[in-house]
Amino acid sequence: MSEQPSERRRYLLLLPAPEAEWAELPESEHELGMQNHQRFHEALVARGHELVMASPLEPSASAVSMRNTGRGSAVVTDGPFTESAEQVVGFYLLETHDEADLLEVVRAFAEGGDHVELRRLATG
Repeated sequence: MSEQPSERRRYLLLLPAPEAEWAELPESEHELGMQNHQRFHEALVARGHELVMASPLEPSASAVSMRNTGRGSAVVTDGPFTESAEQVVGFYLLETHDEADLLEVVRAFAEGGDHVELRRLATG
């Protein structure tokens, strides 16, 4: 990822995690996770990145998935779109003019214990 220093771009930071394992962790591990998120928020602000929106997601079991049948209709099912050990459990929508610095902040967040996937939003 590279860009012009003055161009503002938006990024989606996805938070994949094994839901079942997270639910079984002791409260002390949940607290460590929340502290990592707080440090991340503080670093974003301190380094001039904008947190546009962030939210945890409800469990994937409450998802509704829809697949095109190829015949002009869709099959609607309960649960996540894909079956996997990890599901997206939350997200951040970020905006910055300094992608290289944002990558440093996100790397520190991941090193604090979170799995992340950072994706640039497509333009035009």
